[in-house]
Parts: sequence; structure tokens; C-alpha cells
Amino acid sequence: MELKALPKPLKFILFVSRVLLKLHKNQKKALRRTLSNTHGSSFKSQTLISEVDHTNLSQKTLIFDVEETLLRSSSVFPYFMLVAFEAGSLIRAFMLFALYPLLFLVDDELSIKIMVMVSFFGTKKDGFRVGSSVLPKFFLEDVGVEGFDVLRRGKKTVGVSKLPQIMVECFLKDYLEIDYVFGRELKVHGDYFVGLMNDNKNIIEHRINEMLEEDDQAIYFSNKFAKHDWISCSKEVYVVRNGEKKAWQILPKERYPKDLIFHDGRLAFRPEPLRMLVMFMWFPFAILLSIFRTIIALTMPYGALIPILAFTGLQLKLTNNNSNLDVTSDDHKQHKGRLYVCNHRTLLDPLYLSFGLKRPFAAVTYSLSRMSEILSPIKTVRLTRDRDQDAKTMDKMLRLGDLVVCPEGTTCREPYLLRFSPLFAELSDHIVPVALDSYVTMFYGTTAGGLKCLDPFLFMMNPNPVYRVQFLDQIHGVSSQASETKSTRFDIANYVQSEIGKTLDFECTSLTRKDKYLVLAGNEGFVNSTSNKR
Repeated sequence: MELKALPKPLKFILFVSRVLLKLHKNQKKALRRTLSNTHGSSFKSQTLISEVDHTNLSQKTLIFDVEETLLRSSSVFPYFMLVAFEAGSLIRAFMLFALYPLLFLVDDELSIKIMVMVSFFGTKKDGFRVGSSVLPKFFLEDVGVEGFDVLRRGKKTVGVSKLPQIMVECFLKDYLEIDYVFGRELKVHGDYFVGLMNDNKNIIEHRINEMLEEDDQAIYFSNKFAKHDWISCSKEVYVVRNGEKKAWQILPKERYPKDLIFHDGRLAFRPEPLRMLVMFMWFPFAILLSIFRTIIALTMPYGALIPILAFTGLQLKLTNNNSNLDVTSDDHKQHKGRLYVCNHRTLLDPLYLSFGLKRPFAAVTYSLSRMSEILSPIKTVRLTRDRDQDAKTMDKMLRLGDLVVCPEGTTCREPYLLRFSPLFAELSDHIVPVALDSYVTMFYGTTAGGLKCLDPFLFMMNPNPVYRVQFLDQIHGVSSQASETKSTRFDIANYVQSEIGKTLDFECTSLTRKDKYLVLAGNEGFVNSTSNKR
């Protein structure tokens, strides 16, 4: 068929198609010329995994795009959602979630600007700790092994991110040991973020050039050609294909350069859009469920509340390895109760211990909100961190009945045990170690920088929270041991810690409450700075 015989509309479509095809070819040629002029013969279009394995990187500076070549997912929405939820509020998080469809209709740069505005506007700069206490956990869980292995081979590593620097710096420097981090800077007015970023044009390129020494051989890693202005800082360019990233494996926790022991925040899941939709739909029902579970725990006898709570989805798994719980000890002859020593997972630890044995206990604690103290169905007594006074208080409570103590002094979410305070070893001849573990899918029931009065309620808001309680063999305290085999209170505390660690497969550490709060809250974890410390 001749072209003249075609209808006019079809002729017009063919003409437009030819013009667009010609423009596309010219654009590709111009791009090739630009790359050639910029990098000369040193430009290499290679994939990160298949080609770099045979390249010696030990004397080279590796400049990498954090989101494109280190993280498995290129979506940054979950990280801004964490900022909106943890540093902002539930309402701010819902606003960001509602804007998610709009983010598809705009380009990548405008999308980030929108998320920055919603997440950061009005947030106080000095009080912002999400970047160091919350985000590292979620970033680490998205690191690809293949990309991480390549970056560890360089002499010097430089991470470049399109996210605000305050979000990525702690994760990259403290946990992955990246030498330099260059991200976006946020504008501040009167110590508050205004939700805007400084103009980034040529700034990062200038900062990278200042960092590079004359003899540095820089290599750039990205998954897109000539995407950034700072590509000119590199003599070689390696490209990561999206297909390769999808096949990457998650970096195992045992390979973290620095162990992730402490982290904060309420969300226990990666806040992808679909998961956030489920959370927002569940939230109203979760509040009612939490109130119902609390009322049952406060009002019903043990024989009735345990099956009712199990019916609502709350699981208690009890293991009793101690065959001597009913044996009369010297302490009982002295009218003393048993001392249950357990690791600390949530504020509900003593309560679940009470549920497990179906009898009430008294519990001593270092920090407890007034609301939790009022609502607690068991007796709770505050400790002062004054050694002599706390010893008298615990001895008095033991003479009134059984007592529960968590010698770690604070909770820890990860599979680690903090240092056990040895005070308990001097107070009783009948010490029962108890190994506790909990599991949640939606909300954490602990916090270092948030409202502690909400801890029990948020734990109860989970659809199927799980608690494991394991009683171990009893041990003797310092006073009852023979002089030739007598152990110190420190030996007993370390022994109890190690036995609980073996039971739970947790790692024992010498870290304390002070270490936790310095990492997560920037303080030592004391309400009153003049309080005595042991």
C-alpha cells in the first residue's frame, strides 16, 4: 500500500511517531557524547556483582548511591513514614499515607520534597532522635549482602543519599562504618524544621571534591547512567541493574559491623503502604481490644482470665523446668517468700509470671508510670537506686511473700541480656531464675523516649501478642553457701544471666540502663538528675 493511499489521520500518526523516534535517537546520541566528554575512556558500564568481583578495590575510594546500590528496595516511603509516626503523630502519619497516591504522579525529586514537608514540618531539631534510635533498624534490615560486600572492599567509602542527612548519617557511620556521608540538609527556623531542603545543586560534588585527596582513585556506583552531578568526581562508573537488586539477599544480623542492641519506636513492622493501610484499619478495633483485655486482667480470677485472654488472641507459653518450686527452703523457715529473678522484656513481665503460676506476686521496679502503677493488678514498689535503701525495701517485701525482680533495670527488645545488678543475690536463699520472651507483630510495648504509660496498652493492641515464661532450676544466694565454695554476689548474678541467656539463646552483655538511654534518648535514663546511682 502506498503512503498516499493512507487516510490522513493515519498519516499524521506515522509522522508524529517518526518525529518522536528521531528525537529519541538524537537524545541518546547526545547522552553518549556527554558521558564520553565527562569521563573519557575511563567510563565503564558494568554491573556491580558480575564484574567488580574481579577488580581490586583495596586502594580505591568507593562513592555509592545509598538508595540505589546498598538498599534492596528503592522506595524511601517507609522511612519518611517512620519519621512522621515516631517523631510526629498518628495524624501526621495518616496525612502522609493519604498523599501516597499523589507521589506516583510526580517525579522523584518532588515526591521527596512532599514527604519531607509532611514528615518534618514543625518538628523540633534538638529533640529529633528518630535518625539514631528508630531508622537504623529498618535500614539495616534492607541492606543487600552483595552490595555490602563490595563496599567493604574499598579503602575509603562515601555514601551519597537523596534523603536528609539527619535520617541516614547514624545508620551509615555508626552501624556500617561508612567513612563519609553526604545527604540533603534541612532548613531550620527557630530550632524547628520548616519542611524544606536546601538547594543541593553542585553542593555534594563540591563536598566530595574537598574530601578526595590528589592520589585517590574514585569509583562511582549507581543503577542509572549519569544520574547525578557528582558523577564527574569518579574515574570509573559501575551500574547495578534492578534485576540484580531484586535477587540480593538480606544482610544477616551476625554480619552487622556493629550489633544492633538498642532501638526505639512503636512500629514493629516495616511501614509499607499496604501494611499501613492494615494498621489504620485495625487501630480502632485495637483500642477496644486493649481496653477489654485490660479489664479482664484487672477483674477476673486467674482460672477465668487466662482462657478468656487466650480467646482474644493473647498467648502465654509456660515451661516449668523447676521441680523444686514446692519444696520448703530455709527462707520459708525464716518467713521469707521466693525471689523470682527474670530478664526484662516489657512492663508486663511480673504480670505474666503471675498468670503462669496463677497466684499474685509483688514486683519491684526502677521506673514505672503513675498510671501503670494504679492499674497494675499486682503490688508494685519503686526502687530508688540507693543500694542500702533498696536492699531494705526488697527484704521487707520478701518477708511479706514472693517477690519478682528484673535486675537488668530496663527492657531490651533484641536477643541480648544487659548486665544483672547483683543486689538480689544477697537477699534470699531461694532464687528462681525465670527466662522471659515476648513477640509482637504491630506495636512495641516499650519505649525510651515516648510515653511509658502507654506501654501496656500498646502491647495489648497487637492482634496476637505472645509471651514465653520458662522457670529454671532454683539456686542459692550468698548467705547459704559453704565458706569453701562460696561465690560472690557478682558470680551469682553472672551465673543467672548466663543461664537465662542459654535458655533463650540470647547473648549476654555488660551493657546497662545508662548505655541504653544514652543511645536512644541522649540521657542517662533518670527522671531526677540528682538521684543516687549505683
